[in-house]
Amino acid sequence: MATILAYTSPALGHFLPISALCAELARRGHAIHLRTLSSAVDMGQRFGFTTASIDPQVERIELDDWQATNPIAALKKSAVVFSRRAEYEVADLAEAVARTRPDALIIDVNCWGAQSAADAGTIPWACFSPYTPLLQSPGVPPFGLGLTPMRGVAGRLRDAVVRAAVVGRLENIMLSPINAIRAQVGAAPAGSLDEHLRRAPLMPIASGKPFQYAETDWGPAVEMIGPCVLDPGPATVPEWVDAIERPIVLVTTSSEKQADANLVQSAIAALADEPVHVIATMPAETSELVAAAPNATVCRLVPHGMVLDRAVCAVTHGGMGATQKALARGVPVCVVPYGRDQLEVARRAEVAGCGTRLPARKLSPARLRSKIREAMAMGEGARRVATGFVATGGTSRGADLVEQRVLGRTAG
Repeated sequence: MATILAYTSPALGHFLPISALCAELARRGHAIHLRTLSSAVDMGQRFGFTTASIDPQVERIELDDWQATNPIAALKKSAVVFSRRAEYEVADLAEAVARTRPDALIIDVNCWGAQSAADAGTIPWACFSPYTPLLQSPGVPPFGLGLTPMRGVAGRLRDAVVRAAVVGRLENIMLSPINAIRAQVGAAPAGSLDEHLRRAPLMPIASGKPFQYAETDWGPAVEMIGPCVLDPGPATVPEWVDAIERPIVLVTTSSEKQADANLVQSAIAALADEPVHVIATMPAETSELVAAAPNATVCRLVPHGMVLDRAVCAVTHGGMGATQKALARGVPVCVVPYGRDQLEVARRAEVAGCGTRLPARKLSPARLRSKIREAMAMGEGARRVATGFVATGGTSRGADLVEQRVLGRTAG
């Protein structure tokens, strides 16, 4: 069996999906070494991985894109953060490689430095993306603004204009630090962000159709393997959850700092007179920011899976993990995107007919109540997406792909 080193960015929403894939590889007998955020080290060890924290200097560079005033400005802030982290990732990955002597690497898509070092090195590797990547595909709008797909000449013209006027300028900002790091490690320069992201021989994507647009075709090296759900926490349902008699509406906020606490407050107000119980999780904020209500429970974390088993809707901030976790169980979603990839997640839920979309700038209890009620009637669409996720083959197929395309083992 092989030794595999997985390297993640300091984000719980990246740690959990890549750990789901690693758990399947470990089940097959491979030795997994994981470098991740310090707060997840104990969890990684519980999953059975040899786990260590990434360089503290990487973790100290916090993602501050939530302070931006528009999606493009937010992506620019993200680019600055990823490029600053990249400088420390190169040495950190080298130290991890020297310590573990892996046969293969699995590198987080947001780790630009680690990706560049892997590309320049000799160890076989894969790039793992827990969200819809910034890759180009015919018929799919440029990433970032959450545009609806538009067919025909008008659609191609719109996408070309947006790609040149918006995404092109942003890419120029990203490419300079990426190529600086690539030059530092001896990797060939990338002519585009798309080219940089495609350097790995395999890119597993934690998603699937029909949640992703029907037109999506990223090429043979990019494979959708479903949402890669891994739910940490107790195997038994907590007593306080078991005691809830009403149908549940789960409300999620980001696991990374983001100004989304008003989503919980709005949801509690919106559903105060509805025959449901709200369970809201606020991992990056304090629940004291939210006023209590008789039919609502607010907490930092609770395993979403056991809540979703009784949920009639999930109100999400648009995080890929939380949104797809609900859909994987056939639970429709109401998505309120604040930034990052969340605009793209919200639009995909709307287009796939598995949920509703309400931009954060339009958030109010009345509007949210209407969108939640609309989403509750979309169970058929959510179940269709769940079936599509199963059809990807999940982490089992993901592990097959790693073994075949990265480790060079034949199928069978």
